[in-house]
Amino acid sequence: MKVSIHIWDLPHRLFHWLLVVSVIAAYITAKIGGALTDWHGRLGLFILGLLVFRIIWGFVGSTHSRFVTFFPTYSRLSAYFKGTWKGIGHNPLGALSVIALLTVLAVQVGTGLFANDDIAFEGPLFNQVDKSFSDKLTGWHNISFNFLLALLGLHMAALLYHRLVKKHNLVVPMLTGKKQISPELAEAVTINSVNGFGAVRLILSLIISSTVVWSVSGGIAQFTPAQQSPQQTAQAPSSF
Repeated sequence: MKVSIHIWDLPHRLFHWLLVVSVIAAYITAKIGGALTDWHGRLGLFILGLLVFRIIWGFVGSTHSRFVTFFPTYSRLSAYFKGTWKGIGHNPLGALSVIALLTVLAVQVGTGLFANDDIAFEGPLFNQVDKSFSDKLTGWHNISFNFLLALLGLHMAALLYHRLVKKHNLVVPMLTGKKQISPELAEAVTINSVNGFGAVRLILSLIISSTVVWSVSGGIAQFTPAQQSPQQTAQAPSSF
């Protein structure tokens, strides 16, 4: 007999699926290029907002969204490989995958902010660095995408392994937020858990992540007086 327990809050699930759709769309727009290049940049900013939100939510979200709950410490990894680990959220190996994906995505988005394609596209922070450094970051942006593809491949392989070998469906809980587990495990893991995600914490997280995106996309520049060149600031000599 198994019981249904709620493990993934709604903001966590929305983040997950919005990130999946955004990464796929960013890949497609990058490959097609042309008129879709600008959309690739917009999607990059959207992914930046998602990443900032997830980092914040990793500290203020419900129990199984918090990093402290699943961070892959040595003791947790050791227990997992020994077969003694018990939990219902990310297992320690899955937690490594999550952190690796977030890290590579952060590198991907971070370098993309300064990147250029030598044709028409320039990242929103392109003018904050030298052209040569922007070219270097553009190279890192392209290289890091290969690491992202590799991690996504491993992630998909892990999902299939759990579904076909261990008979654990990890996709449905990320859709519904609920997972079927034994009553004993449910009782053990729900003690002192934070079930609700909290409207105030959610609103503040959205405000902070939106502000970061607005700032790097040129929002602050709107309130900063444009610097004039010496030619513009110099007064013309008087004719009299």
